[in-house]
Amino acid sequence: MIREGARLGAAAPLIAFVGTTPNIGTSSAAFAAACRIAEESGGSVGFLCLNLKSAKTHRYLGIDEPSVTLDSLRPELATRALHPEKLLRSMHRCRRLSGVHVLFGNMLRDQAEFYAMEEIDHLLDVAEQVFDVVVADVGAYWDNAATLCALRRAATRIVVTTGALSHFQEDGQRWVKQLAPVYGIPADSFQSLVIHAPWGKGGFHVRDICNELGVPLLGEHALTEPMLAQLDSGTLEEWLAENEQGKKVMQEPAKAIATANGWKRQRKPAIQPWYKKLLMHRGGVSS
Repeated sequence: MIREGARLGAAAPLIAFVGTTPNIGTSSAAFAAACRIAEESGGSVGFLCLNLKSAKTHRYLGIDEPSVTLDSLRPELATRALHPEKLLRSMHRCRRLSGVHVLFGNMLRDQAEFYAMEEIDHLLDVAEQVFDVVVADVGAYWDNAATLCALRRAATRIVVTTGALSHFQEDGQRWVKQLAPVYGIPADSFQSLVIHAPWGKGGFHVRDICNELGVPLLGEHALTEPMLAQLDSGTLEEWLAENEQGKKVMQEPAKAIATANGWKRQRKPAIQPWYKKLLMHRGGVSS
């Protein structure tokens, strides 16, 4: 067992983000949440891009041709031979966002439906050994093992939608209310994240959206023009870490998740003035 930190307890909870609709910002919101969770908890976070049909996290981080992706690990997943060290070596380490590691997603879209539940289960088993928290982005498609397996296993299920009626009503009804229970996922076990696009929020209040979905509100996320520019330029990591506006993205939803799970960063105790003086007299060496 090689977990990078044991500060959050023995179990590594799984947080799954699923969109009601493709291309509404689910992946960028999930990645930003993973970064904020790492900040809030002080633990290590493994971000798994399990969006088998439209993986784009590598693009958002400016890596056009990643050396290792999910499909590269298929032999190990198929034979249940993926070791924790191998997984960790296969992941991108965010230099500006401490504790965040990213497994880039499936590049072979024609193979998306051929992943087996056992393969995804094995991946999640290993990830839970390595990290304190695992965040999975499964996109908006339900006809694959990654979405179903991650949602069934997740301790926290977050459904991402927008104020567009066709998104939260039509798609939300079909996926969350009708299909999820068929696979043993209670429809009321989700929390909602409502995304507001820069070109308009739509005519519906978040309360109406949550009532329609039948789930409580986790938070809201503004998909701003500056953030969209970072996605296009592949500089999302730098923006989330260094830009004042970027530092606030998904901050409140991440705090809510951390609070609900009892995660709290261990703060170093303040050094008393008298102890500082003592260190100065000793040349900075404590006994």
